[in-house]
Amino acid sequence: MSHRITAERGAPSTLGASPADGGVHVAVHSDNADSIELCLFDDAGTREIERLALPGRDGGLRFGFVPGLAAGARYGLRASGPWDPANGHRFDPSKLLVDPYAVALDRPFTYHPDLSAPPEQMLDSAPFVPRAIVSATGRDAEPLPFRAPGLVYELLVRAFSQRHPDVPVELRGTVAALAEPTLLDHLENIGVETVELMPIAAWIDERHLTALNLTNAWGYNPITHMAPDPRLAPGGLAEIRRTVEALHRRGIRVLLDVVFNHSGEGDAEGPTLCYRGLDNALYYRHAAEDPGLLVNDTGCGNTFALDRAPVARLVLDTLRHWVETTGVDGFRYDLATVLGRTPDGFSLEAPVMQELPADPVLKDRIHVAEPWDIGPGGYQVGSFPPPWLEWHDRFRDDVRRFWRGDAGMIGTLATRLAGSADLYGRDGKRPSAGFNILAAHDGFTLADLTMYADKHNEANGEDNRDGHNDNHSWNNGVEGATDDPGVIEARGRDIRALLATLFVARGTPMLLNGDEFGRSQGGNNNAYAQDNEIIWLDWEQSDDALAAYVARLARLRREHPALAADAFLTGTPLNGGEPDVVWLREDGAALEEADWHDGERRLLGMALTATAPRDGAQPHVEERVLVYLNAGREDAAVTLPAARAGRSYVLTLQSDAPQLPPRRLDGRMVLKARSVFILTEDPVSRFS
Repeated sequence: MSHRITAERGAPSTLGASPADGGVHVAVHSDNADSIELCLFDDAGTREIERLALPGRDGGLRFGFVPGLAAGARYGLRASGPWDPANGHRFDPSKLLVDPYAVALDRPFTYHPDLSAPPEQMLDSAPFVPRAIVSATGRDAEPLPFRAPGLVYELLVRAFSQRHPDVPVELRGTVAALAEPTLLDHLENIGVETVELMPIAAWIDERHLTALNLTNAWGYNPITHMAPDPRLAPGGLAEIRRTVEALHRRGIRVLLDVVFNHSGEGDAEGPTLCYRGLDNALYYRHAAEDPGLLVNDTGCGNTFALDRAPVARLVLDTLRHWVETTGVDGFRYDLATVLGRTPDGFSLEAPVMQELPADPVLKDRIHVAEPWDIGPGGYQVGSFPPPWLEWHDRFRDDVRRFWRGDAGMIGTLATRLAGSADLYGRDGKRPSAGFNILAAHDGFTLADLTMYADKHNEANGEDNRDGHNDNHSWNNGVEGATDDPGVIEARGRDIRALLATLFVARGTPMLLNGDEFGRSQGGNNNAYAQDNEIIWLDWEQSDDALAAYVARLARLRREHPALAADAFLTGTPLNGGEPDVVWLREDGAALEEADWHDGERRLLGMALTATAPRDGAQPHVEERVLVYLNAGREDAAVTLPAARAGRSYVLTLQSDAPQLPPRRLDGRMVLKARSVFILTEDPVSRFS
């Protein structure tokens, strides 16, 4: 069947391929192409059967309507125009292009050298390019009502379920697996309130990985942004929506990690799959003094020009698409400073930064910035205004340095425990603006932090040159795995102390998947190319006691406003009563100036007071929680501050021996080395 194409219906309101009465609207943006063709394929997607030039044009918008075309049709695009790399133009009609607004693909992206062949070779790239599928998508999904994220769990979809023995084999490694009761139970049991899914949009392997026989496992190399990767979601958007709904039924919100800073087309030698072929000069940022030179503020070879209206529109349309079709509750933005980049640098006045919080669909969603890139002025931690939240790398580094035993860390640790007002104490922000992380996908796992003093990335094929070198890690005397029971015990103690520090700090706590049960990557701190047992969670070797400990910490935090209140600790009295925090020495007195400047101090206590709701005539009551952190190698005798009348302190949790039951103390205790103690103030009668 041959088709005709017409511009008689005018420009559609949406871009991409949109089914309508009697046919399909097609629209794409290119300022500099001479012409753009719609390429139709047979039902199997193997044979190109027609090329139809888009007849309509409104500025850079190219469009047409194809009568008789329907949902399910497979298609691509080709663009003709100047091949003038020195001026940023790389049009080549031998390259089949994927629609930037595609919402479904018939196969994953795979790298092939022909995708980078110069136009004079006239090599048709179609055999190596996915076909977009015309799709009618429902847009009635509903996120949960907005609330602060609570305990966040960063989750790599494929790695999370690939080795789980209770997940059906056909579901392992997919988004659908997350809706399995065994995985939902695990998330709920450890207290997860929000999952942050690492990228699920369709991506391609970097070309150097193909030569190394490796694959991209993380997904931070996208081509299209609206179409899920068929490897992760073979059931498409419907599969993702069902899984989101299953998580919502457990009260768990869902964030998507999105990558708008660059595309998988890479540098000038990379493949032509979409934006480069549609309008390289429009979609990517180029050096002001050299229009042929791609700006590389991302370290990935290219940088999207998000200050340009068509590119900013793609971002906002993509976000609305995910909310309305799947019901996700928000987003985490990879290298988010690129969203605010203009020719003059980072600016809060950039289009995306201004339009996103005003958008009626997006303004009440959760938006989490990774607030840095590698370009000039790219480190912007603390700079994103409300409603933005941020990944908080300073918390990660400072807490690691304290537990590693670095000198002079007491004051810095107190700042982090108090909510990091140095970074977030302005513009009406609260501590929850900072996602407190101990570990994330990019870096050591929590277990490896205590097992390896150095990175071990040899499996990545780059002679251990890749990945961060300054990890603030330690190995407890042996590099890597060991059978030494003393070393194993010391590492477990350190892991539990780090976890307790996370849960007693003001801010939004975040865990990396598997850290709750001791997952190791063998010291690989950049395992982006290891789609194998290095990153797949080994559920059969999980430390169930550690997972139960995490669940206990999460429950303690939920039950005690003194631990979870979303307010900076300042030492100010609450309602004329007790201060919200008193920083304590071993003798029960408050730290003095000299104590703060004692570079050898490794012990810090804090007496926390908060108002807690209570039933009855008195709506609130003050509660007090004591927390002691001892990063020293020796036990310490501690005198507790006086409890209030009719109350005593109960040692609710000690990280060195979490199996011990709660017990009442008589005013003194021995604070174990390398441990965190949490004490609650309870009525004496409770433990009499």
